[in-house]
Amino acid sequence: MQRAAALVRRGCCPRTPGPWGRCQSSAAAEAPAVLKVRPERSRRERILTLESMNPQVKAVEYAVRGPIVLKAGEIELELQRGIKKPFTEVIRANIGDAQAMGQQPITFLRQVMALCTYPNLLDSPSFPEDAKRRARRILQACGGNSLGSYSASQGVNCIREDVAAYITRRDGGIPADPDNIYLTTGASDGITTILKILVSGGGKSRTGVMIPIPQYPLYSAVISELDAVQVNYYLDEENCWALNVEELRRALREARGHCDPKVLCIINPGNPTGQVQSRKCIEDVIHFAWEEKLFLLADEVYQDNVHSPDCSFHSFKKVLSEMGPEYSGNVELASFHSTSKGYMGECGYRGGYMEVINLHPEIKGQLVKLLSVRLCPPVSGQAAMDIVVNPPVPGEESFEQFTREKESVLSNLAKKAKLTEDLFNQVPGIHCNPLQGALYAFPRIFIPPKAVEAAQARDMAPDMFYCMKLLEETGICVVPGSGFGQREGTYHFRMTILPPVEKLKMVLQKVRDFHVQFLETYS
Repeated sequence: MQRAAALVRRGCCPRTPGPWGRCQSSAAAEAPAVLKVRPERSRRERILTLESMNPQVKAVEYAVRGPIVLKAGEIELELQRGIKKPFTEVIRANIGDAQAMGQQPITFLRQVMALCTYPNLLDSPSFPEDAKRRARRILQACGGNSLGSYSASQGVNCIREDVAAYITRRDGGIPADPDNIYLTTGASDGITTILKILVSGGGKSRTGVMIPIPQYPLYSAVISELDAVQVNYYLDEENCWALNVEELRRALREARGHCDPKVLCIINPGNPTGQVQSRKCIEDVIHFAWEEKLFLLADEVYQDNVHSPDCSFHSFKKVLSEMGPEYSGNVELASFHSTSKGYMGECGYRGGYMEVINLHPEIKGQLVKLLSVRLCPPVSGQAAMDIVVNPPVPGEESFEQFTREKESVLSNLAKKAKLTEDLFNQVPGIHCNPLQGALYAFPRIFIPPKAVEAAQARDMAPDMFYCMKLLEETGICVVPGSGFGQREGTYHFRMTILPPVEKLKMVLQKVRDFHVQFLETYS
């Protein structure tokens, strides 16, 4: 009786044997009857909808993986199901993914990564000793001698030291401090992080971020997400996409009426435009930033991709340092590099770094705090970055093969840049500036008025209409210039030059034939 009373007090019922000898409560036996009379509940409304979601995220656009790429995926699925098209494959020329386009990895980099990932291979005679030395050094700096451990939020110390040594060599002996180096998840992570710290204010005091037009859509996307103000300055297409300081002044002057411009972004070599800035231009930009009190962001991920023999890469850090202490001790600069481009093409490792100089000591602490929220960048990506900045040197056994592979990739890219420029400029209604650097062509295309009307009838930008037609009729996926920004009344598309030479020729010929037919159809 006492036990039954206790069960009642606890809200339980005495149990009776079930049909298989198990006990069940009398309430459980009556449950089906209860369920039958319980009224059906209406479906609960979703908490997260397009109306309730963060409006800054909804405003984000990223053309490189936008509607045109979704359509390309649909077409690929149709081809797999056997649906007949005027082509047999989709050629994704929309993104600078070298290895997806057939570029072979650099042997030395993959050897070191294999050793770091599976240290048992360190005993294998199949791997060169210089690769083993680098792998051991990286692993010894990792917790538990494993890439699977977290690193410090700023990155593995010895890799930051190697990045600083690389910058010092690159810049002719101008020193770099490892404490100013932050390893990142690709360059994009570094750019996003530094903009998070820079953006503040509301109304007319909202932070303005000056970006080139055409631009890489990461910038407009992050500016939207952070609810900052995008301040456009236009590159001079008639002068090989040159950066003009007077245009910077115009953009800054107009922006100051509705925001507080604090940041100036530069992409050198240019994406999508492919220009390489002269030293004089960089000096002018630095002087402008010093004069107008702007924080400089230098996106230099294509620093190895200079194709024109008349051009050279000059880092903003080097030029700033050589302009004297008035500039080098005062202008705040963050510069970025990555494993994804150059001759490496290791996009999937998501390795990168940023060097930040002249940062206020208290802000440095805030930056490290912000980085610590995401714990650390992928340690495998950090290791890949280390191999980029610490490659084989003369006298090491891998040096000759490494140099041969690197030069082969870069010389091949230079040939493809010239081939693309020449073939595009033979097509009526297409003009392509010289591809001085980076991995893309950004040709200007003539779109007839009838095609513009057809695009408007479909509620599409004319160059999106053009690119969709190109994709549907040839299987070639490129990105419309409207996704990067362009002057009103001009139309472009961005196409990577990464496919193998013979495939690139085929792509260019298909674009030529399509364009000629497009002009005839809408003339």
